[in-house]
This record gives sequence, structure tokens and C-alpha cells, in this order.
Amino acid sequence: MTETNFRMEHDLLGEREIPKDVYWGIHTLRALENYPITGKSIGTYPDLVCALAHIKKASALANLQLGLLPSEKSKWIVEACDQILNGKFHSEFVVDVIQGGAGTSTNMNANEVITNIALELAGHPKGAYTVIHPLNDVNMSQSTNDVYPSSIKLAAVFSIIGLLSALESLQVSFRKKSDEFKDILKIGRTQLQDAVPMTLGQEFSTYDVMLGEDISRLKEATSLIGEINLGATAIGTGINTDIRYSKIVTEILAKQTGFDLNAAPNLIEATQDTGAFVQLSGVLKRIATK
Repeated sequence: MTETNFRMEHDLLGEREIPKDVYWGIHTLRALENYPITGKSIGTYPDLVCALAHIKKASALANLQLGLLPSEKSKWIVEACDQILNGKFHSEFVVDVIQGGAGTSTNMNANEVITNIALELAGHPKGAYTVIHPLNDVNMSQSTNDVYPSSIKLAAVFSIIGLLSALESLQVSFRKKSDEFKDILKIGRTQLQDAVPMTLGQEFSTYDVMLGEDISRLKEATSLIGEINLGATAIGTGINTDIRYSKIVTEILAKQTGFDLNAAPNLIEATQDTGAFVQLSGVLKRIATK
């Protein structure tokens, strides 16, 4: 390749050549070099990519409302996020799903891709970060430590919607079969032996009830997932962020997604807490086991 096939970018470690046609930048390149762990990129998880785009879009709108981000920059960032939400550029999310840190490489991959899409939409070349900057503009009022857990929660909700739909459909099917089979006699078994009579309809009705219980537990776990810590920044103190940002960005994100999201009442506690993930994991294990 000739020199014209690259653009130069720099970070605190120095300058690097970045292929001109990619939308990610030097921070993503560092991650590709440092964390070649599974060979599976975050771009293979569209729910996560869309969750990141939703958060960056909501943040741009919140920062605009607070007078922190100029309207032109906000406009191009929002449009870039909308393109990602419409299914474009997912292949540009290239960092490994397992990486060091708290998801910083994922956050920077998103920041760089959104920035370079926005730059092109505004008529500028990729890498023209004096116009729109991945950190100063796209990551404004944010930290990996509030963006990443919030995006994981949002992605989980996207996935849960599909799971709930499938479970409810399966429950309806079992309910229909319980009625269809209500007059069919069979032998119920216990301790791996034939025991006493029952109907096949009774057997299928148990599956109906079982699924109903699991659907209720999954909805409860989802409500816990809806508490997010945007605005917490690094450790939950909200340092370097407008005190109004957390409430505003959460309201915008809830309106964008249609989900019942709310800002955690104590952002320090929420930033260190993984209880909602443990709860959801347990419910999913319960469903799989049953």
C-alpha cells in the first residue's frame, strides 16, 4: 500500500497510520493490537452496537440542551448515530468482546466511528478531529464507567424483548395443547416409574403455568436493568459533568427507546453495583434449566 492509503492519527503514545477507508481511529487500533483474545468483535452483537448509538445520541441531545455542545456538532453526531441505528457501519465496531479495563476500548471504538461518520456527513475527511472530536464532543459528559454498563443494560433489554415474545408464544402453544389433550389419558411417572393416571392435557398445562412464572420473573429482572448510571462518569461522583445531565440524558434515552429507564438515585452506588446483572443471569439460568 502507498502512503496515500493511510491517514495519520496521534494519541499520548505517539502517531500511527490508520487505513483511510476505516471509520475507527488510533484508540481502536491500540485495542486491536493489545487485545486479540477471542477473535470475535463487538460488531457481531447488533443490540450492543445500537445501545451504544442510542446513548451517544441521547448524550449529544442532552449536551445540546445544556448549552455545552454547539447545535451543528450535535446535529451531525445525532445523524451519525441514526445511521448506525439503521444498521449501517456495524462492521466498524471491531474491538474484541473481551478486553482489559472496563470496556474503554468499546467506548472509544464507538466514539471514533461516530465521529468519523459525523465528519463525513459535515463534509470533512475522516480524522479531522479539530472539527468534531471523539472525546471532547462525542464522549462529552461521559465516561466508559457509565456508558458501558448502561449500554450493556440497554442491549440486554433489546434481547429480552425477543426472548419474552418467544416465551409468550410458546406458553400460548402449550395452553392450546392442554385443552386439545384434556381427554387423553396417560400414566404419570415419579422416581422414573409409572405411578398414577393423569391426562396429557394436565401435563401440558404445567408447562403453561411454568412458562408464565418465568415470564413474570424475567419482567421483574428487566425492571431492575432499567436503572442506569449515565452522568456518573468515572466513579459515580459526576465529576466534570453538569449536575443536570444525568436526569436529562436518561429522560431523552427513555423517550428514544420507549423503555422505562430511570437514573439511579445514588450514582456512586450504581457505578460499582452489579446486582442487576447477577439477578438477570439467575433468572435466565432458571428459565434455561426449567
